[in-house]
Amino acid sequence: MSSSRKLRCGVIGVGRMGRHHARTYAQIEECELVGVVDQNAERRAAITDEWGGEPCAAVRELIDLGVEAVTIATPTIHHRAAAEELLAAGVACLVEKPLAPDVAEARAIADAAARAGVVLQVGHIVRYDPLMRAIRAIEGVTPRFIEVDRISPMTFRSVDVSVVLDMMIHDLDLLLMFVGAEPERVDANAVCVVGEFEDVCNARLTFPPLKDGLRCVANVTASRLALKTERKFRIFSEDAYISADFVAGKATVVRKTANEQQLAEVREQLRAGKDLSSVNYLELVKVEPLNIKQEEPLKLQILDFLAAVRGEKQPVVDAEAGFAAVRTAERIIDSARAAGSRMV
Repeated sequence: MSSSRKLRCGVIGVGRMGRHHARTYAQIEECELVGVVDQNAERRAAITDEWGGEPCAAVRELIDLGVEAVTIATPTIHHRAAAEELLAAGVACLVEKPLAPDVAEARAIADAAARAGVVLQVGHIVRYDPLMRAIRAIEGVTPRFIEVDRISPMTFRSVDVSVVLDMMIHDLDLLLMFVGAEPERVDANAVCVVGEFEDVCNARLTFPPLKDGLRCVANVTASRLALKTERKFRIFSEDAYISADFVAGKATVVRKTANEQQLAEVREQLRAGKDLSSVNYLELVKVEPLNIKQEEPLKLQILDFLAAVRGEKQPVVDAEAGFAAVRTAERIIDSARAAGSRMV
């Protein structure tokens, strides 16, 4: 596909997230927003009045406009129907996270993409967060323990699925990316409070041995019943400790190599039986702020998607990666329910 020709793009579902996809497609020079689909006639008309393209009532109408690449931003339960129709027509799809509400539907979507030989990317947008991009650029970090907290007050959106599929799914994708494997063991507990599905969940994930024979363990917490919003990600390795606060947009790195002399002195003093209770540990370590380049995650995600559609690269989060995140989420939900969480 020629990189000089504009790609004809569209959006299915222009609610909270889809409207931003429509805006971004309209603002990117190498593509053209040809239309959007939404069940709400006023909403689809408002989006096309602002950003161009045709307001469509059905996926078939968008296909008939000659669309080549589409974002699917409908409620998760409708992802499969839209994706299968588009993929069968040869239209590349960027499917908002999670790929599907369960493993069976995620597998069906992944298989449909494989059969059609069409690009499918899953919208795990946190991979494109400037903070996460900076963390991924750090070299020489082999995680041994990862701690993740994602909590916020109830918004009453996505309450038709567990908090695991609503919120924790972001971090599950990141964990699978960092470790490079799905967990070997899953232990979880959860509580249903407001609705029929889990509102708070904690999971401990034990991953297979890494190349050096050692394992990584992750502790992940998600809650939509908190009194404040927190997004924290901490990575512990033998060589570095990384602490990231996604709400503040800041991260710090403590490197073993940068503090080797101080740590050696402390070890020697401990061996000698010296009382170090008056020592301020924070004065012993060198803490480096992480340099973060500010960019819009959604634009970066869509540019990557368009590059994959043009055949210039592979999707960053392909169908199999999206499927793996859903499978891990389902294992967590099953474990939590086996431990006593239940729908009210």
